[in-house]
Amino acid sequence: MNPPLPGLQVQGLSFSYPHGTVLDTFDATLRPGLTLVRGSDGCGKTTLLRLLAGELAPQGGRLMLAGLDGRTAPEAYRDHVFWADPRSDALHDLTARAWYARLMRHHGAWDAASLDAHVAGFLLQAHLDKPLHALSTGSRRKVFLAGALASGALLTLIDEPVAGLDKPSVAYLVQVLGRMATEQRRMVVVAHHEALPGVPWGQVVDLPDR
Repeated sequence: MNPPLPGLQVQGLSFSYPHGTVLDTFDATLRPGLTLVRGSDGCGKTTLLRLLAGELAPQGGRLMLAGLDGRTAPEAYRDHVFWADPRSDALHDLTARAWYARLMRHHGAWDAASLDAHVAGFLLQAHLDKPLHALSTGSRRKVFLAGALASGALLTLIDEPVAGLDKPSVAYLVQVLGRMATEQRRMVVVAHHEALPGVPWGQVVDLPDR
């Protein structure tokens, strides 16, 4: 029997904070390749990614990733997901090299050669042995991007990818995302307030203003 084709079915997803509803019976089907989650600040882009990652528990609805139910098999579901919140300080005391070693142990499809290419492309060689809290916002963002792109995770979630990035790094990211547009066994979901010029998005999911 062939394994299920990669895909993410989002059925009736609902989530509210005390100050208001963010998602109300949200439906989507995400396919392999590149998906842009687009919307203004405060519309719920990051919350949606955290829900898709299994970091937040939905208050209603269902997530099915390649046949895995995020509610009934949460650990197996998360094993197929890459998510690292660039705003979190949970990794601040780790060096980039130590974090990459941790990712390599977790992600079975980890691509060491790809990581080397992204470290070079983002000019991160001089930062690998510095704790993340010692890096600039842009350098930390590049560390996270290199890990995400090299993870090989079936579902790779990237939030606000160009925040703090210099122009050469943005150009490199656009180039890499362009190559990933034809992925058949991997979904890369990027949340941003607008489409990145030059990136051939396979899907665009627009979130309404709140």
